[in-house]
Amino acid sequence: MRQELRLQQRLAPQLIQSLHLLQLPALDLEQLVRQELEANPLLEEVPQMEIEQRQEKPEQEGQQPEQELSDDFDAADWSAYLNDAYEMNSGMRRETDRSAEVYEPIPVYEETLADDLMDQLRLLVDDEVDREIGEYIIGNLDDNGFLAATVEEIAETLAQPAARVAKVLKVVQTLDPPGVGARDLREALLIQLREKGFEDHPAYRIVEECFEELMHKRTKEIMRHLRLDKDDVAEAMEIIASLNPKPAALTHGAGERTIIPDLIVEKLDDEYIVMLNDRSIPLLRVNPGYRNLLNQASSDEAKKYVVERLNSAKWLIKSIEQRRTTMLRVMNAIVKHQRAFFEDGIMHLKPMVLQEIADEIGMHVSTVSRVSNGKYAQTPHGVFELKFFFDGKLGVADGEDMASKAVKDKIRRMIEEEDKHNPLSDQAIADRLSAESGIEIARRTVAKYRDQLRIPSARLRKEV
Repeated sequence: MRQELRLQQRLAPQLIQSLHLLQLPALDLEQLVRQELEANPLLEEVPQMEIEQRQEKPEQEGQQPEQELSDDFDAADWSAYLNDAYEMNSGMRRETDRSAEVYEPIPVYEETLADDLMDQLRLLVDDEVDREIGEYIIGNLDDNGFLAATVEEIAETLAQPAARVAKVLKVVQTLDPPGVGARDLREALLIQLREKGFEDHPAYRIVEECFEELMHKRTKEIMRHLRLDKDDVAEAMEIIASLNPKPAALTHGAGERTIIPDLIVEKLDDEYIVMLNDRSIPLLRVNPGYRNLLNQASSDEAKKYVVERLNSAKWLIKSIEQRRTTMLRVMNAIVKHQRAFFEDGIMHLKPMVLQEIADEIGMHVSTVSRVSNGKYAQTPHGVFELKFFFDGKLGVADGEDMASKAVKDKIRRMIEEEDKHNPLSDQAIADRLSAESGIEIARRTVAKYRDQLRIPSARLRKEV
């Protein structure tokens, strides 16, 4: 055994809580606050009527400022707190906009693809064994509606003949949305074409007999193999393009989350004003009904519990207020650095890194990272995640460097305006960017940006 003295840096629980709240978006913060309201008896939500009354009531002259509480509280401080009838409120400086829109509550449960298909299956299948097979097939569908197991694997697992499993699979493939239950893209397209009544159309033959050529848009080979003319192939391609390559993605996606912007940037006269969009987050205060709780407490353990709950409530209120202040400082700094974007759009986005904003507001870069990740801002040009404004740069021959997102937008516009019968190659795009804008960019960089924009290559963009 030995005794030693050393310094060790550790995060206090309160600091961990503050950092956690800082990185939460508005919806998650609202949920956490409501959970705390249920768990902590010393916390309560300020009634809306009382907020409006306080805003309308002018401050009295000579009114004493509210007492500040220290970070840690003990029983003696608690007694003084109760005697002074002090109330600690969060966000009481916010003005109430009576014309503000009210957001719809987000449903806790949404019907899944499996639920919908099960209901349809029960209407079509009476046999108990076939229904069991059908439910097992539905349970093996992925988010896009494709069957993730083979007929043989399902038959072996359920100890049923493969022919019977294949028969039930045919029933599942008749369910809505069309194409669900397919084992691959080719089968999904064929199911949808049958559903639309195109079984005798050239489009069906192209998918059935020339699928590889279709995927690579080898139109001449399709015309030669099926003995079709150019107009027939063009019409068939248009029909095939209208089909859904992911049958369940549009109707039963992976539960896309509603985005509610945490910040709003609006132009007033010649200045941009940043506002917090936290109307849904309850305003908090310490419940004044517990002022006599200490006198009623019959033991030290009860007093300790009250003190712990008070400290927890105080730190939550303080952390929420600190979160508001930090987010406003970060967003105001972003607006200052990216004013050209707010004036004229994505084409004028400037290169910017987290460290620039951290230096501007005097905070650590990790704090700026927590604020920018998962938070959204409503701007005159749309809703953007805060990390959208942080971007790398590309060199320009004569002028300032450009943000890579601005270059991507140029590429997207260039492809949208190209001749669809003679689309631009990646090298042609790079040459045009260099000639027209002085942007120094390699062909492989254009290809990378085009892939990130989910735009196919020139050969696949070519129209017949």
